[in-house]
Amino acid sequence: MQAYFAKWGQDGIVDLKHELEQVLMFISCRCLLGYEIQEMMMEEIYSLFHELGKGLNFFSYLFPHMPTPTNQRRDKAHIRLKEIFTKIIRSRRSSNRAEEDVLQRLMDSKYKDGRSTTEAEISGIIMALVFAGKHSSTAASTWTGAFMLSNTKFLIAAMEEQKHIISKYENQIDYNALLEMDTLHRCIKEAMRMHTPSQMLIRKAHKNFKVQAKEGKEYDIPKGHNIVIPTALNNKLAHVYSNPHVYDPDRFGPGREEDKVGGKFSLTTFGGGRHICPAMAYAYFQIKLVWSHLLRNFELRLISPFPEADFSKLGQEPKGKVMISYKRH
Repeated sequence: MQAYFAKWGQDGIVDLKHELEQVLMFISCRCLLGYEIQEMMMEEIYSLFHELGKGLNFFSYLFPHMPTPTNQRRDKAHIRLKEIFTKIIRSRRSSNRAEEDVLQRLMDSKYKDGRSTTEAEISGIIMALVFAGKHSSTAASTWTGAFMLSNTKFLIAAMEEQKHIISKYENQIDYNALLEMDTLHRCIKEAMRMHTPSQMLIRKAHKNFKVQAKEGKEYDIPKGHNIVIPTALNNKLAHVYSNPHVYDPDRFGPGREEDKVGGKFSLTTFGGGRHICPAMAYAYFQIKLVWSHLLRNFELRLISPFPEADFSKLGQEPKGKVMISYKRH
């Protein structure tokens, strides 16, 4: 990551969304895929996942097999990614070479009955992991930056926190240092409350049950029915969050903690219950890592209008470019 931002000059203007997409792709590939991708085909992998992301919209969700140019490019990218990962898997297995990455863990994993994971299963899982790690985090980190750069109070608080942590850990950002970035954590959490990575969650009822609304009315949910949870609305309920349409990371701070006071499942950014997103901690850590570096090394300013949300996508991505100016400290 440091090598990526070292390419920036002393000052300049960049599209924040594009830059974060690039660096988060780099982080995801390094953590999940290992050196083969990072050393030999990073540009191709980035381009292929970019095409997958462009195919993630409501039209493609409703008509996944419609032969539109976007769907066709998405399908070609999927086939090519599967070819790349299959080749790497076969190469490692034929040479008995093992690496320290998630791909290797999937290759070594077995089901309860002792059956090994297949190449197709490994490729599918790793594509889903990389896509989630890059795509959702790009939107979340871009919104975090746009909100912080538009709210001086919280930007200054996050920068002061970085100074304290750097002093305490002697310029070494490690796991423990990231855990202590509470102010930055709340800034990210609030950005994702305002613009959720997924606008809705779908669950299937495996048994009959009842749901009681706030007003006391009960609803019967029959077994076999699908339930849609609109996270974009759920995270902005006025009886849970004060001024829900205002960016206020302090709502999650000591003494308020509105998401906890509001009751179970008041915040569904990452889902909840048994099926809560298992990569939630990973998402926070990689976004913290990137923004910690940016806040410590650059003076940043949002120079384009505050971005609108692109509601044509399954996740609330910023629409268009998010231009910022930077100057090294």
